[in-house]
Formats: sequence, C-alpha cells, structure tokens
Amino acid sequence: MDALFVPLANALGASVGQIKLIFSLLASYPLGSVFIRLPSSQPALRHLFSIAIAVFYFSLLDLCGAFFQLLASILATYYIAKYDRSARMPWIVFAFVMGHLTINHIIRAINDFSYETIEISGPQMVLTMKLTTFAWNVWDGRRPAEDLDKWQLAKRVTKYPSLLEFLGYAFYFPGILVGPYLDYQEYDDLVNEVTFKKIERTDKACRLIPNGRKRVAYRKLFKGLVFLGLFVVLGGSNNYSVALTPWFASKSLLYRIAIFQVYAFFERSKYYAIWTLTEGASILTGLGFTGFGPNGESTWDGAANVRVRQIEFAPNFKILLDSWNMKTNIWLRECVYKRVTPKGQKPGSAISMITFLTSAFWHGIAPGYYVTFFLGGLITTIARLARANIRPLLLPNPNEQPSIAKKLYDLAGTVLTVMIVNYATVPFMLLTIKDSVTAWSRLAWYGIIIICAACAFFYGGGTKYLRRLQKEKGLLPPAKANGHGSGSTTPVPALTVPPLDKVLEK
Repeated sequence: MDALFVPLANALGASVGQIKLIFSLLASYPLGSVFIRLPSSQPALRHLFSIAIAVFYFSLLDLCGAFFQLLASILATYYIAKYDRSARMPWIVFAFVMGHLTINHIIRAINDFSYETIEISGPQMVLTMKLTTFAWNVWDGRRPAEDLDKWQLAKRVTKYPSLLEFLGYAFYFPGILVGPYLDYQEYDDLVNEVTFKKIERTDKACRLIPNGRKRVAYRKLFKGLVFLGLFVVLGGSNNYSVALTPWFASKSLLYRIAIFQVYAFFERSKYYAIWTLTEGASILTGLGFTGFGPNGESTWDGAANVRVRQIEFAPNFKILLDSWNMKTNIWLRECVYKRVTPKGQKPGSAISMITFLTSAFWHGIAPGYYVTFFLGGLITTIARLARANIRPLLLPNPNEQPSIAKKLYDLAGTVLTVMIVNYATVPFMLLTIKDSVTAWSRLAWYGIIIICAACAFFYGGGTKYLRRLQKEKGLLPPAKANGHGSGSTTPVPALTVPPLDKVLEK
C-alpha cells in the first residue's frame, strides 16, 4: 500500500509515514460522519466501528506490533481495575502503563528515531492518559460521593463497562493516533448520545443532534490544512535547527533574534495542524458539544487541545500554558497533582515536583525536555510575581480608561511572553544540551538574561519595594489562591517545575 503514498511523499519532501499519518487524520472526517449515523440504540455497532478503524490505521502505518503492545496495556488495565478494589488500584495501573511508555521512550532514544519516524510512543502517550484516567474514574465510582470534588463526581464510573465498551473507548479512532484524549464518561455519553438527549426542546420533531456541528468541524479542517500547508511549504527551512547553521551565525544579532520568532511559529504550526485536524474529526462524531452561544448557535469547544490565538498573542505565561496541549494539562491536574496531595492539605513544592517528573517522563527521556520544564517553572514564578506586584500599580480606577502605562505593560507582557517561550522551548525541540547551548549562544542568551534579571530584581528587594508602593497607594496585595480547590479551578504547574518562590518558602 506504500506505493500509493510514495509519489505524494516525494513531491512534498516528506516521509511516506508522515503522508500516511495525514491521510489517516483526514480519513477520520468522512468516517466520523459514518460513526454518528450508526444508531445510538445499538452502541455495539459504534464500538466495533471505532475498533475496526483503529485496527486499519495501525495496519496502514505499519504499527501492527505496536497495536498488540497497546492492546496488552488496555487488557491489563481493564482487568486490574475490575478485580482490584483496593485504593492502590489506580497507582498499580499508573505504574504499569507509565512504565510501559517509558520503556518505549528508551527504545526510541536508543534507535535515535527522528520526528519523521511514526512509531508506538505517540499513540501510547494518548492511551496512557486514557487508561490512567479510567482507573481513577473507576476508583472514584467506588468512593462515597461526599469525598469527591465536582470533576471527580461528574467523571466517576459507577457501572463497570463491558470489554467491548472499553475497547471502543480505548480505540476511539479520531484520537487514537495523536489525540484528543477523552475520559470514559465522555465516550459513553458520545456513544449513547446522552448529552444531546438532555437538551431541552420545544419541537419534538427536531433532530437530536444540534445544527452547526458540520460547520464547526469543517472550519477546523480548513484551519488545520492551512497550518499543515504552512508547515509543509515553509517549515522545512524555518525551524529551530536553522539556528545551528553557519548561515544563521553570519547574520546580525537583531536579525537572528527577530527571525527566530518566525521559526518558533512554524515549529508550533505542525502541532496546530494535527491537533486542529483531530478536533474537527472528533466533532463530526459528536464529541465536544458544550451548549449554545448567545445567538443560539451550537458550540463545540470540548474537543479542543489548543487555542492558537491565545498562544500567539498571550498576555501572560499562564494563559499561554492553559491554551497549549489542554487535555494533557487536565490529565496532569486530575490524575497526578490532585491525587498525590494529602487530603485536607495544600499542595506544596513536593507535589509540584512529582507532577513535573510525571510530565517529563510522559514526554520522553531526552535531556532537552527537562531543561525546558525547569525554565518553565522559573518563568511561571516570574510571571506570577509581576502580576501580583506590578500590575496592581497600573490598574485604572473603576469607570476609568486604562492608562498609557497599563497599555504598555500589556503590550510588553505579550511580547515578552512569546519571546521567552520561544527561547525556553529550544531544548524541547532540539532535544540535546549541546545543540540547545549553540542555539542559545547565537541568540545572545537573551532568555536567560531576562529570567536571571527578573529573579534578581524580585528577590533582591524589588518585591518589597513594589509592595510598599501598593500600601502607600492604598492597594492591598492580591489574596493568595487556595491551592486546595477542586474541579477545573485546581491550580496545576502544567509542564513546569515548582514555582521558585514556593520552594524558597520551605
């Protein structure tokens, strides 16, 4: 079957594996339309359809061995969660599937697979989130309702699924290769159209599924193809690895820093492409319905894994993180951060460190991941200190327009956020310390200088000075958030190390 994809691969300068992956993502659109037309009164048909398509995808991508590995993890999770009713069950599942994933990350590193290589670790990363979340949802279903927070109560599994139902969930075809990850309750509601049946209707003859699904889905398809086109046409010559070339080193410093921001956008464009494409296909199956907008139009935001505009024009680091790989952030929050926090206690630096290590191992074993996460922790700390100590001094009084200083602060926040994130993600993309240092040196270490200067200012007396100014102006410092929240408000150090100021308090 590879012969069908070779001409296009040669024309685009891509690998056959990459072309087959994109074909699979695009094929999920018509297949998604078939899925939703299967009668919800016969959910077994939907389970079997999803499993069959997933098997086809793995066969197409020459991942038959990977399929059976993943099937082993799925079956092990299913029976462990079913028969072990102790509190240790979710941790056993977590250790098993994360250990399996780590082994494959090590194998990938030993074989020095490139980004172009399509192998097991991508689908397995998605499956790891699904299986560990399922284990926690089952455990929550066995606990008293009063011990659960809002998210846990909504997602708990009280009726254990059949093996067919669980396989349908694990092999949900639009997200099996690159996401989005979903929990079991979402999948069960999707297959049985529970969410749509809850919608209040005045006209009993109207269709069950709200209008607007196809419109949103095909907009996602168009958007994903635009990003894919940008990456295919321009990404090959505009990426972080260009910073390692003599040509880049020969340019002026200002030019290098400016063009590097362009490279960063094209590095992200491939993620924008695949996540937006899979989001659209998921919407076609009926996933992601979130209600109706102010004008009565249906909204489908529940399958999103990225918000491009919020990332490219993020006013601060938190908004950027919250808009990137959103489903992974939910997984880290609900299945790691909250689970290792002792009941009745606030999460401390140790809890944040455990979350960081989990995120790092989930991504892989390359040293570049850990460098990026460490810098992310420092950036998070600086961003929070700036917001708590500088921003209140610039806020206008009620009913007043923002001052020029506040507008400049907002503009500086957006520019610095994007520039520093572009700098901090160099190790994440180049993977090795050697290449990262080379790229950073050719950028005059601007990110490290900004981070160190900010830390020196805030911890060298700047924080005390700014708080004194706030008191002189009658401004109270912002109240500290309670770290023991629940549901979607629970704070999580997404993909970062513990905030430095919290560590110093220890």
